Amino acid sequence: MRSFLGRDILSLKDFERDEYFRVFQVCEDLKHFARDRRNGDLLREKTLVTAFYQPSTRTRLATEAGMHRLGGHVVGFSDAKMTRAGDFYQESIKDTVHMLEYYGDVIAMRHFQQGAPHEAAEWASVPIINCGDGWGEHPSQVLTDLYTIWLEKGRLDGLKILCVGDMRMRTMHSILYALSQFDSEAFVVSPPDMALLDDFKKELDERSVRYREAESVQAVLSQADVIYMEPVVQADYTKSRDERGGQVGITPAEYRITRDLLMQSGKSDAIVLHSLPRMDELSTDVDSTRHARYWFEAFNGVVMRMALLALILGAVE
Repeated sequence: MRSFLGRDILSLKDFERDEYFRVFQVCEDLKHFARDRRNGDLLREKTLVTAFYQPSTRTRLATEAGMHRLGGHVVGFSDAKMTRAGDFYQESIKDTVHMLEYYGDVIAMRHFQQGAPHEAAEWASVPIINCGDGWGEHPSQVLTDLYTIWLEKGRLDGLKILCVGDMRMRTMHSILYALSQFDSEAFVVSPPDMALLDDFKKELDERSVRYREAESVQAVLSQADVIYMEPVVQADYTKSRDERGGQVGITPAEYRITRDLLMQSGKSDAIVLHSLPRMDELSTDVDSTRHARYWFEAFNGVVMRMALLALILGAVE
C-alpha cells in the first residue's frame, strides 16, 4: 500500500481498495476525540490552510473541526471575494498557492473551476485536499459516504446502491469511481438532461464499474440497500456563488424520496445518504425514520477529515 504521507487527495480515481479500509481504520482509531467532544494534540505543531472559493458549510467546518480535534491550527478564507483572487487583481491559482504554502502544512481547497485543486497541487510544496472542484470530484465527501455505508452495512461489496440526482455532480463522479474497487452495483436515476455523459460512461466501463440506468426511483427502490441522493434542482457549480433568483423548480416524483415511498417499496434496512443541502428531493418526513443517515454523516465527516489530515501529515502511518 502506498504511503499517505505528503499525499494530495485530489480524486478517488487514484484510490486502491486497501487504501479505503486503511482510512476507515484510522477513523476508528481517532473517532473518540469527536465522540467525546475533546481535543487531542496529535497535530499540535501543524496548521491547516482552508482556501474556499465557493460556499461551503459542512465540508469547510468539518475539515476545520477535524484539525482542531487533533490539536492543530487553522487559517484561511471562506469567500474568494475577500481575497486578491476575487477582486480587481484576479490573482492566479499559481500565485495564490505559492503564498498559501508558507502559511501552513496542508491546504484544503474548494473551487468552482473543475481541476483547480489539481493545478494547485502542481505548484504547492504542501499537500492539497480537493474539497470539491466545480463539476469535477469531491473525494473527502464520498470517503465519508463510504465510511458511513461500511459502518452501517459492515461491507462495501455485495450492495445495490441507488444514485438519484444530477449525474454531473462531483459527488456522483467520485462515488462511481470508487465503486470500481468494490463488487457492488449502482442504479442510476436522473433526468435526461442530467444523465451520465458518454465520456464518463466510457470511463466507468473501462474501470468495470457495474451500473444500470433507470427511469425512476420507483422502478428500482425495492432492490436498494443504500439510497444516495443529490438535488436535481440546484445551483450552478461553475460559479463562485449562485444566488437564488425568481421561482425555484419542483423536483419531479421520479427523483424524490419520501417516508411513504420508503414504507411502501423500500427495504426495511435501506439507508438514505445525502451530502446536503437539500431541496425538495428528500422530504423532511424521512428525517425521523430508521432510514436516515445524513445527520450521522455530519459526525462521520469530522472523523474522516481527522483521519485524512493525520495520515497526510504523518501523525499516523
